[in-house]
Amino acid sequence: MTTATITARGLVKRYGQVEALRGLDLEVPQGTVLALLGPNGAGKTTAVRILTTLLRPDGGSASVAGADVLHAPEEVRRRIGLSGQSAAVDENLTGAENLEMIGRLYGFRRRRAVDRARELLAGFDLADAGDRPAKTYSGGMHRRLDLACALVAEPPVVVLDEPTTGLDPRSRLQMWEVIQGLVRAGTTLLLTTQYLEEADRLADDIVVIDHGRAIAQGTADQLKAQVGGERIELVIADAADRPAARAALAAVAAGDEVHHGSTERSLSVAVREGARSLRVVLDRLEADGVAVLDVGLRRPTLDDVFLTLTGRTAEEEAEPAGGTASRDGRGRHAQERDAVPARPDVTPEVTR
Repeated sequence: MTTATITARGLVKRYGQVEALRGLDLEVPQGTVLALLGPNGAGKTTAVRILTTLLRPDGGSASVAGADVLHAPEEVRRRIGLSGQSAAVDENLTGAENLEMIGRLYGFRRRRAVDRARELLAGFDLADAGDRPAKTYSGGMHRRLDLACALVAEPPVVVLDEPTTGLDPRSRLQMWEVIQGLVRAGTTLLLTTQYLEEADRLADDIVVIDHGRAIAQGTADQLKAQVGGERIELVIADAADRPAARAALAAVAAGDEVHHGSTERSLSVAVREGARSLRVVLDRLEADGVAVLDVGLRRPTLDDVFLTLTGRTAEEEAEPAGGTASRDGRGRHAQERDAVPARPDVTPEVTR
């Protein structure tokens, strides 16, 4: 049985009257990727800050790499790497100097810090830019440097809080390749993201969070199966043939009613045996003389899952469980961003 490297039981966090987390449970087996999905303000960043000791929970417990986040925070910080939503690098230092500084903060001797910096610059395709100030880097280069900083001490656990937000498609693909390389090397990874394609591609397991609670968990395929598996989508030439088309689809429906599409001539239905069901429908429509303009067999995406489970898209703001906004009118998402470390001995440099 695979050992869990990250566990959380009943995590609770309140901001005034607003409950950011309402009994969140998580478990990440060693050497796997768990993706946290949720609308803006659903509690993803709050969960990350608790697991990385930057925030104290109001209830529940959690451990990372065998260390309790409340009773042994220093041990947790020794065993994790953290890369947040924005690159936390010194703009006036070069890429190499940023990495060397992190190494020295970890207690590396100067020679080891320099060697580790060169190794990471090469591994993150930043060797040619290593002697340039970070302020000259592109967004993608900043994110890669920030992730490299989180890996200086070769931690067994890496936490990535929306690591590709704002990146162009090419830079995002590069980051995905880096992340996949970490996992192949045995790193345990907790990833929060709003990009459903990112979770689909990288995650071994996915937890969907809404209003501070986990509302669904499983692999991408398991979650997709919850919204009906494959669907046949059909567009007929003549709206008058709608009853015949509906009957043909109903004959293969997987316990689901036939849905109307965006026009009077479009219909869809969930099916269990995709290719076989499609052949049955087309044969019946041809026999009934129904002209078809378009037909396709479509698997649900994580976008479909997310919309079905939460009723909104990943980019929409989640309404706080305890009210729609805080006293200053900004809501929980602003509070999540602005939360400061609860412990005075925690600094961003040490947390890396």
